[in-house]
Amino acid sequence: MLSCLNHINLIRYLIVWRVNGSLVFLPHFFSLDISNILGSIISNRLPTSEKKMWHKLLEPLNKIIEILNSKSNRPKTIQFPESPWPLNAVIFSYPQKRTFGRDELIFWELKLFGEHADHGLFLEVILPAMEEASMTTNQKWNQRNRLWGRFDIENIFVARGLKWEPLVTEGKLDVKYRAHPKQWLEKLILAPRMDNNFQKINWISPCDLNKNLPSFYALDLPDEKQKLKFIKAPPMSFILHSLVQRITEILSLENRKDVNIEDIMSQPERSAFLNIFRQSLRISILQKKLRKTPVSWPGIFFGWQQFSPIPKPIIPYLNIASILHIGNNTHYGCGTFEIR
Repeated sequence: MLSCLNHINLIRYLIVWRVNGSLVFLPHFFSLDISNILGSIISNRLPTSEKKMWHKLLEPLNKIIEILNSKSNRPKTIQFPESPWPLNAVIFSYPQKRTFGRDELIFWELKLFGEHADHGLFLEVILPAMEEASMTTNQKWNQRNRLWGRFDIENIFVARGLKWEPLVTEGKLDVKYRAHPKQWLEKLILAPRMDNNFQKINWISPCDLNKNLPSFYALDLPDEKQKLKFIKAPPMSFILHSLVQRITEILSLENRKDVNIEDIMSQPERSAFLNIFRQSLRISILQKKLRKTPVSWPGIFFGWQQFSPIPKPIIPYLNIASILHIGNNTHYGCGTFEIR
């Protein structure tokens, strides 16, 4: 199965912003804020023909954020748009605190997939929008103790395998650097060390695997009146199935036609994957601490789950799933995890 990764175009940018205000508070789910405000700035800078498409896609998210900011009459559930950008992109805010003082650093990752894994697009469209966001005086965004208009672009790195290469260093852009959409795979070590035993998955962003099996959570959803409660944990086999779904989704968008498992795997690869899938069916969930996400977040649950020992042949598939993100709302960074 892993040979199909050679067909996935992806550029990963690790972005580091330095706060230049005295005190800044991040919202509970920062990726929503980045998507909304950075997307709005991008759309305002585009020609009219392109601007209309961005505005149309951003409008539902704008309305949701207005409702959330009103702090009154909030709905019990919110249906977040799958992608408010006309780009195949993931915005993943790293787990971090919410209060920042001057000179403290904020980390997040932007992943551009498929035809949008284009370094020129990043340099010509996305980076200038970031620069504008860092200095904005627009009263809609530049409000007391908010980040917008109060940060500097300190560093930006581009992934090459497991390494991060500098693109922006202390605010200075390396104009000679050229990123290409296959370098994310170069020397990417997916197999674990022989002495490592993995049992735990820590969901570091909310996850919603409902689109792969709509009835999966129906038996054990918490009472909507309770903000946090344990819910049913996805088995290992379901996580692997969600990875296959994610790969076919990425390649379908890139090729602008439906792609299925027969298109991405040769017969020997399918046989090997089925063998691994059968192994996953024997993996038990020993413990879990999964909680329902607040209504203001995309996704359904977050937390961790501990399995019986995970066979080493499964680990490379989990590593890929954590990079690509699985399930719904991947644009906002949902569906990624750490393996321990």
